[in-house]
Amino acid sequence: MDRIFTLDEARELLPGVMRDAREVIAARADLAEIDFDRRTTGGSPLGGLPEIKGLQARVEEILSGWNEQGIEVKGIAPVLVDFPAVIDGVSVRLCWIEGERELAWYHRTELGFAGRRPLDPGRA
Repeated sequence: MDRIFTLDEARELLPGVMRDAREVIAARADLAEIDFDRRTTGGSPLGGLPEIKGLQARVEEILSGWNEQGIEVKGIAPVLVDFPAVIDGVSVRLCWIEGERELAWYHRTELGFAGRRPLDPGRA
């Protein structure tokens, strides 16, 4: 059975998710730079194939860790994760995207990102 988070549980995990997301963002940028440099100049000061493989492995490790916790990874460019939850008897996803400072949005499960709404401030 998939995990269902309370708002408090999701908010408790968010600092770790944000910390890991910063690592994913840095790896994503390094991978883009290495790829560009290798295609345009044949090499990159950031490294080559071993560094690419290491960065890819670290990103996969982070994403797998989130999945093991029940967190749904929706994207990495930008980093977008959902925490399955129930609000007022309705299946929702508590939604966080890179750049946000807190978990303050949700959407009905079947609507996805386009259906995002702010969480009621009284739900803290």
